[in-house]
Amino acid sequence: MSAPNSTGMSDAAESAGDATPAPLQHRRLARSTLIFSVATGLSRVLGLVREMVAAYYFGISGKINAFTVAFQIPNLIRALLADAALSGAFVPVFSDLLEKGDRKRAWRVASTVFWLVLLVLGGLTALFILAAPLLIKPFGDPGGDFDLAVGLSRVLFPIVVLLGLSGVIVGILNTYDHFTVPALTPVFWNLAIILGLWIGVPRVDGESAALYVYAFAILIGTVIQLLLPVPWLRGLDGRLQLVLDWRDPAVRRIFALMLPVTLTLGLINVSAVVDTLIASRLVDPDLAPAAINSAFRLYMLPQGMFSVAVATVLFPALARLAARNDLDGFRATVSTGLRQIGFLLIPASVVSAVLAVPIVRLVYERGAFTESDVDVVAGCLAAFSLGLVFNGWMLMLTRGFYGLQSNWLPTVIAVGTVVLNAILDVALYPVGVWGIPLATSIVNIVGVVLLVIFLRRRVGDIHLGRVADAVVRVTVASAVLGAAAFAVWYPLDRELGRSTIAQVVSLGAALAIGGAVYLGVCRILRVRELGALRAIVARSEPL
Repeated sequence: MSAPNSTGMSDAAESAGDATPAPLQHRRLARSTLIFSVATGLSRVLGLVREMVAAYYFGISGKINAFTVAFQIPNLIRALLADAALSGAFVPVFSDLLEKGDRKRAWRVASTVFWLVLLVLGGLTALFILAAPLLIKPFGDPGGDFDLAVGLSRVLFPIVVLLGLSGVIVGILNTYDHFTVPALTPVFWNLAIILGLWIGVPRVDGESAALYVYAFAILIGTVIQLLLPVPWLRGLDGRLQLVLDWRDPAVRRIFALMLPVTLTLGLINVSAVVDTLIASRLVDPDLAPAAINSAFRLYMLPQGMFSVAVATVLFPALARLAARNDLDGFRATVSTGLRQIGFLLIPASVVSAVLAVPIVRLVYERGAFTESDVDVVAGCLAAFSLGLVFNGWMLMLTRGFYGLQSNWLPTVIAVGTVVLNAILDVALYPVGVWGIPLATSIVNIVGVVLLVIFLRRRVGDIHLGRVADAVVRVTVASAVLGAAAFAVWYPLDRELGRSTIAQVVSLGAALAIGGAVYLGVCRILRVRELGALRAIVARSEPL
């Protein structure tokens, strides 16, 4: 096996580029991870600002639940047929063709996929717009306005084709190890929505009209997200052409691989739709869907900053290592990703659980969002937090299977977890709204166990001993972090009060001191991933 070096990236992973010296390739991967994390973190922060603005205008009760349901349907179809699903199938095949030196064919394949996506998803988008009433009907009367939910979904459905095209462009750029611009596009997506709400909502009359402003802002932001990376395609060694070579076996291979990827990612989102369906039907249609969604947005902040960054940056390297049949490098890279995600997400999960109430209060409690709403959303956030690191590990392990072009195993596991999620939703919803997120967390744990078992059967030992050792040390450090953070926040909260500035001070001090304590304990416990983080920062100078 290849031991991790001082930055925590495996030596095997460094060999991902034949023409690039190992130290230089290593520094590029480390720098890409750092930049992607920062860019994604900025996007997630702006996403929270977007949610704060939306919560100010709409709260979590009433017609905003019609919007939540209306957005779920296009978002599910997007997950089934567009961006991540398409990239997950496209990158391994495109990388394989480039690794074999067949550049012209690789770009013909990419061009064919681009135009097929436009034709197929464009047609499906039109069909879904027409069928919107049938798609919304199972959710009953969300927010007390069925017609509003239908109208909003029709505005939002075009994001399916837009993000499908974006998935091809991002897949090409990621294959060439260009991560920064694709990571920054969601920043502009969020900015477009924030500006749309800020400028548009005060200028319309009625909550329904304001929600249409929200929907159109999302659509405009998605157009920006598609177009922004396009200029960076010009600097590559090929270009998209007007060609439809759908008979090419590589094109068929992409869509054959896309089917299980689509089912896997789609089934994950089916679980989210099932959650919304049960929350709307069995819990409280005027509160539960939006409460769960608000908590989910907070839960996804560390997820997007860390696990998505690690998995996205390592995915092309995994695909290249698999194409060369370098299983030693592949195993070491997966292990590195799991340890890095654990180092970053275990403390985040502890903070999200221990400080759920002050986090939700600071982010959301203003305007139409009340103190009683804080308690509901905080309970959901704490329940989500239990499965935070497991969700990150699922992402990394699933990308491992995609890199191997062995896509059906994650799909079979996803089917099982969807069924389990539905059963647990029904079993746990009587405890309250937070029972639905708790079911999601339990399902994440089960999913990780199954993915690890089957990946080990496929490639052999993925150095679980090292992963377990890191997890134990990080968990101890995170427990100390949680105790320190709460001990700082609680007295400050009582003394300073609940003004926005006071909340920023008390929560900010708790996070800062807790973070310092975590890093200090990690250093005492000799957590290797701390050295990796320090080295990435130290070596992230421009190349």
